[in-house]
Amino acid sequence: MDVVGWLAGTDYTIAREILQRGVAALYLIAFVSAVNQFPALLGEHGLLSAPRFLRHPYAKRQPTLFRWRYSDRLLLTVAWTGAALSALIVLGVVQLAPTWALVPVFLVVWFLYLSIVHIGQTFYGFGWESLLCEAGFTVAFLGSWDTAPPITIILLVRWLVFRLEFGAGMIKMRGDRSWRDLTALYYHHETQPMPNPLSRTAHLLPRWWHRVEVLGNHIAQLVVPWLLFLPQPVASAAAAVVILTQLWLVATGNFAWLNWITVVLAFSAVSDPVWAWATGGAVHGGIGASGIPLWYAVVALAVSALLVVLSWWPLRNLFSRRQLMNASFNRWHLVNAYGAFGSVTKQRYEVVVEGTSDDPHDPDAEWREYGFKGKPGDVRRLPRQFAPYHLRLDWLMWFLALGSRDSPWFEVFLLRLLQADRATLRLLRDDPFHGAPPRAVRARMFLYRFSTRREKRETGDRWVRTEVGALVPAVSLRGDQ
Repeated sequence: MDVVGWLAGTDYTIAREILQRGVAALYLIAFVSAVNQFPALLGEHGLLSAPRFLRHPYAKRQPTLFRWRYSDRLLLTVAWTGAALSALIVLGVVQLAPTWALVPVFLVVWFLYLSIVHIGQTFYGFGWESLLCEAGFTVAFLGSWDTAPPITIILLVRWLVFRLEFGAGMIKMRGDRSWRDLTALYYHHETQPMPNPLSRTAHLLPRWWHRVEVLGNHIAQLVVPWLLFLPQPVASAAAAVVILTQLWLVATGNFAWLNWITVVLAFSAVSDPVWAWATGGAVHGGIGASGIPLWYAVVALAVSALLVVLSWWPLRNLFSRRQLMNASFNRWHLVNAYGAFGSVTKQRYEVVVEGTSDDPHDPDAEWREYGFKGKPGDVRRLPRQFAPYHLRLDWLMWFLALGSRDSPWFEVFLLRLLQADRATLRLLRDDPFHGAPPRAVRARMFLYRFSTRREKRETGDRWVRTEVGALVPAVSLRGDQ
C-alpha cells in the first residue's frame, strides 16, 4: 500500500544513489583512516589514551560502543566492520535488500563511527566528523529500491547543505575583516592547514583574482544556499554552483572530506529530469519503486519530525551574534552547526621536529629532521594531495604552530620518538634514524612562505623558511638535558 503521492520523491532517485553511495564511500575512507591512525594516536599506548579518557564521567555519558571497554583489537574490529558495511553500500549490494534491512545497516555504520568519534578527543575534534555523522544518519532514511525516496528526507539533506554553507559564510563575515574587504585569499592558500600540489600556484595568482575568489565565495555561501529550496531547475542550478565552488577548494587544498561530502550532499537538489536534460535524455532516473509503503511513510515522517525539532538550536545559532562554529547540540551529532575559517591566518608558522644521535649540547651535533606526510617541512618537496583521507597528526601540528593550548599529546609524541615507537613512526613520512632511537629530540619554530616564481627558478625551493625560535629545547631519555 502506498501513501499519498506527495511524500514520494520520485524525481530524486538518482540523487538517492549519489547520496547513499557517496556518503558511504566517505565512511569507508574514515574507517580506514581509523585503522591506520587510531591505535597510534589514541589507542592503549597512544598519544592521548582512549582507555584513560573513558575513565572520566563525561566520557561515560557518551553513546559509544567503547563505553564499558576499550582495546586496540576492539577498535580495529569496529573500524573494519564499518569499512566492510560501507563498501557494500558503495557497491549497491545493500540497496538490493528491502528498506527494512538497508536502514539498520546504514544506522549501524553511523553508530560505529559515532562510537569512534566520541573517544577521539582532540584528534577527532573537527567539524567534518559531526558532518559525516549527521549525513550518515539522514541519508539512511532515503530507503532502498523497494520504495521511492521520501521527499522530506531529501529536503532535510538540503537543509544540511544550507547550514553547512550559510553557516560558513556567516562565520566569515562576522569573524575577520579580511573576508569583508575581500583580501582573505591574499593569505589563505599559503596559510591553510595543509597545502596541496596546486596551492602555491593558486597563491601566486593576481590579487584581483583573489578578490574575485572571495566575492564568489560570499555569493556561493550567503546567497546560493537559499536557492536550494526553490522549484526546479533553480534548485539544481544552485546545487551546481555549490559543487563547482567546492571542486575549486578540492583543487587548491587538503580539507579531509569536508569538500567532498558537501559535493555529495549538494546532489540532493538535482532532480532526475535535470539529469535527463544534462545528458541529452540518456539518463531518466526512476530507479526503484514509485511509491512508499505506509509503514515506511510513518518511519520517514517520524524521523523528519525529529530532525525538524532538533533544527531549532542550529537555526538560532545561524543568526546569533555569538555564532558557534562546528558545534553539536546533542550527544548524537544530529543537526549540528557548521562553519570554517572564521578568521584567516596571515603568516604560516611550522613546527619542525628534529633528532640527533650526538651529544645534544655539542654545537657541532648533527640534527636531522623528521618528515611528516602532509604538512610542509622540506622546502623543496611538492605538497601531496591526501584529501579526502584525513592526516590527523599533521592537522594537529598546524594547530600546535598556531599556539594551541590543547596539545598535551605533543609531549607524548616526542617521548615516542625518543623510544622509536614503531606505531608512531608509521604516522610519519621520514624517520631519519631508520627505526633506531635518537639520543635527543627538539622542536623549533619556523616562518614559512611560498617562494616567488623567481626564487623557485633560482633555488628550486617551493618554500622559503626563517627560524623563529625554539618551541621545545633538546630533551632526552638519558638525562642529557
